[in-house]
Parts: sequence; C-alpha cells; structure tokens
Amino acid sequence: MTDSVLGLLGFGLTFLAVMVVVGAAFVYRKNLPPLRVIPSFGRLHQAIGRVVEDGSRLHVSLGRGMLITPQSASAFAGLTLLRRLANLTVMSDRPPVTVSGDPALTLLAQDTLWNVAREANLPYDPTAARLGGMTPFSYAAGSIPSILHENVSAVVLIGNFGPEAALLADAAERSQAFCIAGSDNLTAQSILYAAAQEPLIGEELYASGAYIEPTTLHAVSLMAQDVLRWLLIVAMIGGSVLTLIGVL
Repeated sequence: MTDSVLGLLGFGLTFLAVMVVVGAAFVYRKNLPPLRVIPSFGRLHQAIGRVVEDGSRLHVSLGRGMLITPQSASAFAGLTLLRRLANLTVMSDRPPVTVSGDPALTLLAQDTLWNVAREANLPYDPTAARLGGMTPFSYAAGSIPSILHENVSAVVLIGNFGPEAALLADAAERSQAFCIAGSDNLTAQSILYAAAQEPLIGEELYASGAYIEPTTLHAVSLMAQDVLRWLLIVAMIGGSVLTLIGVL
C-alpha cells in the first residue's frame, strides 16, 4: 500500500472521527450520552468522598511523560484528571498533592491547582505540586514519602511510568490507601495490573477525565473512539475473510 493511500486512509479516519464527535455533540447537547460502566471509577468516587469527609489527603502521581514526546498524551490525560479531582476535593482540609517527573509537567500541575484554588477563592499551597525526580527511581524516591507520611488515603497513578510503578503501588499498599493506576507503558501496565488495587486497562487511562466530571465534548469523544474501534475490528475481520477466499 503506497504512502498516498495510507495518507488518504488516515485523513478519512480523522474526518470520520470529527464528524462523529460533532454529530454526537449536537444530539447530546442537552444530556450527556451514557457511558459504559467502569467499576474502578465508581470506587474512585467513593475514595474521594472519604478524603473530603475524614480530612485526609489525595496523592496524584503524573509520571514522567515529557510534553514534547508521544508520552505527552498520558501526561495531558493526567492533568485533566488532576483538575477534576482537585475540583472535588478543593473544600477538604488538605489540598491534593501531585508529583511529576518533568519540569514542564510540574509547572502545568502547579497552574492547574492554582486555578482551582483561585476559582474557589481559597489560598493556594505552592508546595502541592512537586518535581519528584528526573530519572525513574529518583522520581519514585521523591513520591514515596508523600504517600507514606502525609496522611494520604487515596493514591492516583496516571501517566508514563516504568518499573518504578511497583514501588509507588507498594507504598500505597503499605499506607493502606486506595490506589487506582493506569499507564501508557506496557511494562508499567503489567506491573500495575498485579500491584494496584484498581488498575486501568488500555484506553481507560484516557477516559478518566470523562468519568470523574464529564463534559459533553469529552463524553462524545469516547463515543467516537468506540465507533472507530468497531469499524477497525470489522475492517480487519473483513480483510481476513477476503484474503482467505482469494479476493485480496
């Protein structure tokens, strides 16, 4: 298949996705579309409620995804979730703390928490967004003390991690904190599936913001993902069948 054909296919899929999002946004402009049930997010809502009620703290680890690399997608998904969780816990006794492994990501996390505090007319804690470390295990070393020693009852690990994810999940377990975790890294996904209390699988990482505090655009974008997923499945099965019968 030539580059021009692949380019046209890519453009066609992008155009189809945009049309599905625009069409669904028009249909559901007054009511949010139904989302499939992901039990992990329901349990996260319950954990956030306990954070607010008992005066404990929420810890959000955003990973080490740099904003100029492909891993930026998981970093922005983490920032979206951070904003929604900060909105839910802004009235609690202790503001959420977030740790990241990239300076630019840390600045965006600080800006996110500052905006949430400003909108609620509350003082901003400049120590709430921290740079844990620039390497995998220095990042873990900078994150673990917060989980163990700051009265944390809920831990969210979302972003680009490596093997150090096992240390973070273990710290959450030792502090008896609720832990929900997702990563775009296959090594971290396998570790978190075994170590985290509530692992997120595959694209559930990118859907997290829509499940915590949904907006119409975010929710319909998930519908577009589902439509494209089924179209790709049908195309792959159809291509296999046509190959078997000798048409392709």
